Amino acid sequence: MAEVRSEVETSSLGLGAPQPADYPQLPHPAADPTLPVAEPQLPGEEPLKVPEDPQPETQAEPDTCPLPPRRMWEDSFDTENYSAVSWRQYFDQSEDIPVGPSETRDVFRVYRNGTDGPLLVLLHGGGHSALSWAVFTTAIASRVTCRVLAMDLRGHGSTQVRQSDDLSTQTMSRDVANVVRACYGEAPPPIVLVGHSMGGAIAVHTASSMLLPTTVGLVVIDVVEGSAMEMLHSMQNFLKGRPKSFESIAHAIEWSVKSGQIRNRESARVSMVGQIKRHVEVEDVVESPEQAIPVSDVVVESNEEIYVDPSYVSDKPDGTPEVNIPEPEGVYSWRIDLSKAEKYWDGWFRGISNLFLGCNLPKLLLLAGVDRLDRDLTIGQMQGKFMMQVLPPSGHAVHEDTPDKVADALASFLFRHKFAEASRGQRTSSSYPFTR
Repeated sequence: MAEVRSEVETSSLGLGAPQPADYPQLPHPAADPTLPVAEPQLPGEEPLKVPEDPQPETQAEPDTCPLPPRRMWEDSFDTENYSAVSWRQYFDQSEDIPVGPSETRDVFRVYRNGTDGPLLVLLHGGGHSALSWAVFTTAIASRVTCRVLAMDLRGHGSTQVRQSDDLSTQTMSRDVANVVRACYGEAPPPIVLVGHSMGGAIAVHTASSMLLPTTVGLVVIDVVEGSAMEMLHSMQNFLKGRPKSFESIAHAIEWSVKSGQIRNRESARVSMVGQIKRHVEVEDVVESPEQAIPVSDVVVESNEEIYVDPSYVSDKPDGTPEVNIPEPEGVYSWRIDLSKAEKYWDGWFRGISNLFLGCNLPKLLLLAGVDRLDRDLTIGQMQGKFMMQVLPPSGHAVHEDTPDKVADALASFLFRHKFAEASRGQRTSSSYPFTR
């Protein structure tokens, strides 16, 4: 779950030019103002010669003038720099994985990469999607021979389930196990569960319940029971303070970067697409098994990707899908209303520190700041029960803000426990400065 942060640089909000009081006051000449003022001279320099009949000069207006403060949305932005980037630059393939019998089928969107080595199951935080792992996937693949399976959790991203509001740890943990089995059968390769925030809590519950017997390692990113429980009290205020909608995907990406939610623009350009959807006023329709299956999320035209909600897809008379692209003036809103999931927040995080410590697996905890450690984890860390690394400077989305550092830490963890081999051309090293 995204953490509340207010560390936004004033300059990033485009507050306009400095006010006159910010400039030093220059002394007025004491002489007749109609006479030229002598310029300062360096030692040995010839005196400045003034023409006998100086022509009056017209003073030019200054290039800048004080402007009233502006909000971020009043600034012009570079649409190229804030334009959306396709997941295809980071993953090998995207699939919709059906789970359950046809009459009650759920469909989970997954992104996959790699064909050899251990399987890294990547679980995103609340409100995010599997695309938050895109840049990290490229980084880890360049270091380690491994497979990656990043999934959109229930109620998030492009996953379509019948009970999308059931975000309990038990249900989401079973989802993870069911999707892995659907992709790799009953005997999947060695699994390392990697989760961020809410996804970290789900990874802990999945490992603790031994739902995937081939799990060999557990990696949790910036989620600690003590600090998470404290933040829940202010989470509703944080959610209410976010923009409710955006004029375009580019505006949403710009907001995510300038607000500090995602501090890495490359990651924001690929991952924000998974957090928002095109919003229009439509009448509610009754769900059917067919509606639970997303037909398409992306339409490519003239080398440009237009992200389309499945509700805009209908069938032609001949049975082929027809995409009705909304008008450009449509706005984008959040894909999931996290405020409605408040009854599950406590269950995500309460007790996870002891569950994490109790998992009989090699464990790695990556944090944005050491202040996040609670009492149980501090004692466990001193007893050497898990490896830990603090990765400043980064925000709560550590794997998006500093994907290379997270990839370095995870690669060293995998090498140290002999879970994986280095990618071709890379040297194997387990010398990353972990704290035990």
